[in-house]
Amino acid sequence: MKPLILELGMGADVHGHDYTKASLRAISDAIRHSSLTLFYSYGHPSEMHVEVKIGVQEPDKVDKNVIAKSLPFGEVEVTVVKGGLNDTGMGGAEDITLASVSVKAWLDTKDHPFKLSQA
Repeated sequence: MKPLILELGMGADVHGHDYTKASLRAISDAIRHSSLTLFYSYGHPSEMHVEVKIGVQEPDKVDKNVIAKSLPFGEVEVTVVKGGLNDTGMGGAEDITLASVSVKAWLDTKDHPFKLSQA
């Protein structure tokens, strides 16, 4: 497997500390920055391996299955670690949840006509 894509994103849930919602928004932020035409060139986007790493203040509150299903292609591996940020909203209550994510896509390039540069 060769690493081909790395995208970063940030998402928030402004009312309610929903860590899964903030994480989904962060993933959406990350993947909207790219168009993965490279994977379509191979003709098999479902063969990619996708690694998602999420940082939130309470990792156990992220539903990894929901996160994995939010990505359209590939075998998805989700890891959640302590990170992100909880903050006080404009009303004075600590109700803002920020999630940060990295989304990495890997593909086995062996036997494909496309070759990666060694540069």
